[in-house]
Amino acid sequence: MIINGYEIDGLEFQMETLPKGNRKVSFAFKVSSEEYHDITTLLYKNDFTLQIPEENLELQVTIHNYATSITNLYEANAVGDFHLELVEKQ
Repeated sequence: MIINGYEIDGLEFQMETLPKGNRKVSFAFKVSSEEYHDITTLLYKNDFTLQIPEENLELQVTIHNYATSITNLYEANAVGDFHLELVEKQ
C-alpha cells in the first residue's frame, strides 16, 4: 500500500463497503524505531491518497481507527504493531 507516496507493507488487508457506499480499508503493519517518526508524522495529516497497486485502486481517505502496540518506538531496534482503518471520503 502507498499512503501519500509512502510505501507500507500491509498485513491482514480487508476492504468493505459501508452502508453509505464508501469503502473502509483495514490493515496491520510493522513499524521500526527507524520509521516511527516518519509514520507518525504521516498519520497526523489524516488526509490521504491511498493507492493499492495490487487492486489497481486509488482512494481519498481519512483515519477511522488507529491503534499501536507500543507508544515509545524511540528505543533502538524496537518494533511496534500498528493497525489502521481508513475510510473513503464521500
